[in-house]
Amino acid sequence: MINDTVLSLNKLSKRFGTVVANESVTINLKRGEILSLLGENGAGKTTLMNMLFGHYMPDSGSIQVANTQGQLKPLTLGHPQAALDAGIGMVHQHFTLAENLSAIDNILLGSENLFAWRRSMGTAREKIKDIMHRTGLNAPLDTIVGKLSVGERQRVEILKALYRDARILVLDEPTAVLTPQEADTLFANIDIMAKDGLSVIFISHKLREVLAFSHRIAVLRHGKKVGEIATKDADEKIISQLMVGADTPATPREPLTIGAPVLQLTHLCAAGTSARSSLEGINLTVSASEIVGIAGISGNGQSTLAKVISGLTKPTSGELAIDNQPIHKFTPTSLLKSGVGRIPEDRHHDGIIGAMSVAENLAIERLDSSDIQQFGFLRDQELKLNAQNLSQKYDIRGPGIEAQTRLLSGGNIQKLILARVFEASPKLILANQPTRGLDMGAASEVGKRLLQARKRGAGVLLISEDLDELLALSDRIIIMHDGELHAAPSNNRAQIGLLMAGEVS
Repeated sequence: MINDTVLSLNKLSKRFGTVVANESVTINLKRGEILSLLGENGAGKTTLMNMLFGHYMPDSGSIQVANTQGQLKPLTLGHPQAALDAGIGMVHQHFTLAENLSAIDNILLGSENLFAWRRSMGTAREKIKDIMHRTGLNAPLDTIVGKLSVGERQRVEILKALYRDARILVLDEPTAVLTPQEADTLFANIDIMAKDGLSVIFISHKLREVLAFSHRIAVLRHGKKVGEIATKDADEKIISQLMVGADTPATPREPLTIGAPVLQLTHLCAAGTSARSSLEGINLTVSASEIVGIAGISGNGQSTLAKVISGLTKPTSGELAIDNQPIHKFTPTSLLKSGVGRIPEDRHHDGIIGAMSVAENLAIERLDSSDIQQFGFLRDQELKLNAQNLSQKYDIRGPGIEAQTRLLSGGNIQKLILARVFEASPKLILANQPTRGLDMGAASEVGKRLLQARKRGAGVLLISEDLDELLALSDRIIIMHDGELHAAPSNNRAQIGLLMAGEVS
């Protein structure tokens, strides 16, 4: 029975300059409890968890953690090692892995005795394999992390936390790259571990998971805790009202007449980071006023497909045409000028230059435009005016348009990229995980804008691991597995999930 408090966050506050990230937040977590932490982008969820894990030092407040005897003891603030020693594990939304090391080296990193004569790899490998078997989270242990897909890296992050025998586990968007079956398996095993005493805080924007797997829900809005509710007493409407202060209505997908092809892939092949992620004879057409959804487990070729269409990877054979014009030069600039708008999978690595300002990043794909530069010199006033207009239109929140873009939250970085793409009115929108890490309101706005682009006449290729998103927005869904495409026979969630896992009849 859940009755023992193992974690107490007491009136935690944190400011970044004039921005209040958290204000006097108090949350308690009990032994064996699964607590969902919800809130809009910029509501302060990740900041709060970073204070718990020692990455940030609170301006005020305290944290207490139960020791192995169940006694609450003060946690030394601002020291990640103190959090680890207290039995707290954290899986970050954005990866904290060493890309030049193998998956197993990353899992073991920091957990071994530096003065040991040799590594006990056999014992460690068996323990990791046991965790993978119990959770359904499989990762290639001997592969260099830099060669892994985004989904595989996320699994390594989760395995790393579970390997350390954490008594309190913090998961920031843990199922963003998992199939419904994998997510259900993960949470089923977390539930088993919770019954054995593991306490879990998980941040998610997938309300199906929140309502299905948590015991209690805490909601942050503008840095403050605005409510707590037992999950059994909650529904999507109640949660939406707590998060954004109002209901978040869905945008209907109206029937439209499909236009001429805007993207054509013919017998296209391209090398990925592995045989599984390489493209083999891809044939695909996306037409004007059509949204084609690509479903699949991360690492099955989606990233390679996106890189080819973005101009980051040159196909080994086959043809790609935009608006019936074959592409011969595969560079980002060439594809951009051909009418492709790109929402990249990894917004930090491929979507922005973090050291540049918000204003500069909003205009970076049209620096040759006369309204942005003149005689090779940027027009500062026009840059600022453009950034102010787009920040207001797309609700980009942060320290200001002149601040470095890396200081924005992940959700607000995504809004910046969306503003840049949608304002250009491209013929084809490549939307690769466009709502990953976004709250309900922001995700709803992305869907609304994709549907508006469709109505305008754009073709949309939507790559997502969120089946609810694909089912809501797509005119048709295609499954990607082992670098090949398979048409979905129906819009049945369970059947599509099985096809994603490779169970093709």
